[in-house]
Amino acid sequence: MKGRGALSNPVGRFERTNLEAVHDGWYTEAEPESVPTTLEPDRARGIITTNDSPDIPFTQSINPYRGCSHGCTYCYARPSHAYMGLSSGLDFETRLFFKADAGKVLEQELARPGYVCKPITIGANTDPYQPDERQMKVTRSILEVLTRARHPVSLITKGALILRDLDLLTDLAKDQLVTVAVSITTLDNGTKRVMEPRAASPEARLRAVRELNEAGVPTGVMVAPVVPAITDHEMEAILEAASGAGARWAAYVLLRLPYEIKDLFREWLAQHFPDRAAHVMSLIQDMRGGRDNDPNFGSRMRGTGPIAELLRARFKIACKRLNLGSGGREIAAPTHLFRPPVVEGSQFRLDF
Repeated sequence: MKGRGALSNPVGRFERTNLEAVHDGWYTEAEPESVPTTLEPDRARGIITTNDSPDIPFTQSINPYRGCSHGCTYCYARPSHAYMGLSSGLDFETRLFFKADAGKVLEQELARPGYVCKPITIGANTDPYQPDERQMKVTRSILEVLTRARHPVSLITKGALILRDLDLLTDLAKDQLVTVAVSITTLDNGTKRVMEPRAASPEARLRAVRELNEAGVPTGVMVAPVVPAITDHEMEAILEAASGAGARWAAYVLLRLPYEIKDLFREWLAQHFPDRAAHVMSLIQDMRGGRDNDPNFGSRMRGTGPIAELLRARFKIACKRLNLGSGGREIAAPTHLFRPPVVEGSQFRLDF
């Protein structure tokens, strides 16, 4: 489908029925060339989620959207659509859900008497600055609440739209309450078009890194994911470009293929890289203990084996040469400035 990453729309793994089209010899409708994007409200009672994973440097996160129209074929968040009875394929990038009344719901959560202020990461699952954010402004409404409450926050994105919210980010940066991670997978526009069809161009992302840092917003680069035999050779070039754009730190993540992603990725490889599809999967399995995916803490982000070790060494040497901080994202930590929102009808806190 034009402008989409997934090539199919397989049935979700929790579905009990499977529909299969059968041609009866009569009239056949023409296949559409594109699939429109739909947006529906996700009316959750809370929008802050927590985790205790040792592999990621935060315990609280917010995802303004379910699904992502960037259409990145490798996205590890795709299987989450199965919990909604939808496909991790085309459904994930065309049937989107936004957190309705996000700012209001977040204010209520932050105002609860038992709330403990800890840094919040926005965009750990789906991109907070995907194209529809331009009109929906869900992410901005969340940032407005966090700014008023002086709450520490970090953001992860591959969308240049983040520059729209520079006013809020610079306000937070004055008190060291914000960090940003811009994900750059490749510097090649051709590879970007087939792998991340609706994401910002590499040039636009580097411009965002430069402008954010020049405005005083601490920003680093995630080389993520690293795809063996397709993008891994670009690691040093991406880090050099990031350093030239003023990035303060860098990190990387090896490609992950959980659940349905392994089949979608194989389908994508066969279509776009048939000459090396088998080799790519062989390298992935070599770094994943012989499997398509390794879900274990401690190894799922970096892989194991000699090829994974070589990748790790290359990254470390390049960061040292370019004076880029490594070891993961630096999450904004100050919490002493937090001011709980006063919600209408709520009880005032008695702070002595």
